[in-house]
Amino acid sequence: MKERSFIDTNVLIYADDRKDLKKQKGAIELLQSGWCSGNMVLSTQVLQEYFSAATRKLKIEAEIAQRKIELLSNLEIAVIDQKDMIHAIEIHRLYALSFWDALIVKMAQKTACVVLYSEEMQHGQRFGSVRIVNPFIEMESVSK
Repeated sequence: MKERSFIDTNVLIYADDRKDLKKQKGAIELLQSGWCSGNMVLSTQVLQEYFSAATRKLKIEAEIAQRKIELLSNLEIAVIDQKDMIHAIEIHRLYALSFWDALIVKMAQKTACVVLYSEEMQHGQRFGSVRIVNPFIEMESVSK
């Protein structure tokens, strides 16, 4: 991960999800690369969504999910303020994204990331200087 990159919640979830081992491996590799390069950015929203999904959908114990958040908090974490929410609403209105996806895009822009790794948004789409990259797209085409 050479470029400054923002990580969406689904990457964190796949790193813990044993149902799809290819995606799990890809997510872990992406996170390791970002950790080692120091170019990986998360937001408070991503950490909150991770905790909720990990404990609810993956049935991970709260203590384990908390520990992962504590470890991830050593990375750059973008804190959302009211101006960010207003700008996210503008992105939502302009691009017809969900508010939550628009907030992810806004935080990637705010932190000067050029890549936003997400499975939820359209691969290759651009929002100003931020390009969406689905890190699992190559895996999906190989498995078909």
